[in-house]
Amino acid sequence: MMEHHLKVKKATYHLYTFMISKLISSFGAQVYTFAISFYILQLTGSATSFATNLICSILPRTLLAPFAGAITDRYSKKAIVISAQIATTITIGGLLVYTFTSGLSLLAIYVTTSILSITSMFSGIAFTSSITSLIDKERIQKAMSLNQMAISFAAIGSPAIGGILYGAVTMPVFLVIYMIASSIAVLLESTMNFKLFAKEKEVVEGAEKESLLKSIKLGIDYLKLHPVILLLLWMALLINFFFGAFEVGYSYILIEKLQMKSQHFGFTQGAFSVGMVLMSIYFSIRKEVKFPFLVSKRGIIGLCFVMAAVAIPLLTSLSYNLIVGYYLVLMLTFGSLIMVINTPIQVMLQKTIDEEYKGRVFSIIETMSMALTPLGMVLYGVLYDLFPGQWILMMSAGLLLCVVLFFARPSEIRKIHPELGGGKETIREEVGAV
Repeated sequence: MMEHHLKVKKATYHLYTFMISKLISSFGAQVYTFAISFYILQLTGSATSFATNLICSILPRTLLAPFAGAITDRYSKKAIVISAQIATTITIGGLLVYTFTSGLSLLAIYVTTSILSITSMFSGIAFTSSITSLIDKERIQKAMSLNQMAISFAAIGSPAIGGILYGAVTMPVFLVIYMIASSIAVLLESTMNFKLFAKEKEVVEGAEKESLLKSIKLGIDYLKLHPVILLLLWMALLINFFFGAFEVGYSYILIEKLQMKSQHFGFTQGAFSVGMVLMSIYFSIRKEVKFPFLVSKRGIIGLCFVMAAVAIPLLTSLSYNLIVGYYLVLMLTFGSLIMVINTPIQVMLQKTIDEEYKGRVFSIIETMSMALTPLGMVLYGVLYDLFPGQWILMMSAGLLLCVVLFFARPSEIRKIHPELGGGKETIREEVGAV
């Protein structure tokens, strides 16, 4: 009894250390990303250059994620998390030295972004697959919500601070901020016990010595036994592809086409995060969602309309202040919808996937769902340089809506949640709760 009490106490410590560590490292990463994005768009004025940096942050993690998952399932998750964070600190230090000796170049930015993408992916997969070992089962939804809340808090403050600092300080100052944040995260992560709630099977060493490739294949075979996850994969693959229209277009339209000032652009990105925080708080205190797939479907449909709505100021002649206000409201809504889509699905996956497969499955999900994203980034980067942004956004939003309505049709939802039957009242009650 006493031992259980101590475990729960340590889990509570994990809950908040995890959140603070995420908050600090995310804060540094977001300030860096904000400054670099602005720097590239102001230096080149090209959507293609901006998209290239986005590709550098997505392509390496997409290609290496399955290996990261297999490595995470075989070795110490704590060692992986700490090594990844140290590597992040060293990489930023390298870019800082390069800036002082040779000046900041696009190539140096692309290389740094690629390395940071790999380190954050290793850290993220190791952390995600450790949640059920760090936290007691009853508080998994709370852990997922607090984790998201930390990322969101960082995302609220960092664009606002990034926007104010941009132009007032030099790029090396941004890099030093990121290095300090990353170093503090290393110290916090070193105090966590990654085997607190681990099942005995995970602690046993040397039981299986299969090769890395066989390990990945076993993860894929495990996935095939779960049609729910396969359906989610196909949806995520196409959603992320069409979502490239927003990823590339939003910054390009606001900074390049609407000539928004850096601090106001920062505030709109902050509003996105406020929406995420508000919804995270809601999910951390409400009871667990009964029909996660259905709730996520409604969220994605809402997202399609938000994506199309980004184009409206390009079709009308609104005043500057009205445009800033419009995007603040739009991004607040967008942030809330992202949480409505992600949190229920993440909790469902945490509870469905067996402990010893978590690293591999989450990494395969990441790779598969992001597989078409680099292609989307290249395509949309070129399209925005050639065609009016409003039509690209509206066409993509329409196609995305078709994807969701096809993959998440009522018959598929009933397969995943058979307890729904055909009862519209149950559906209305669940959707009304979110």
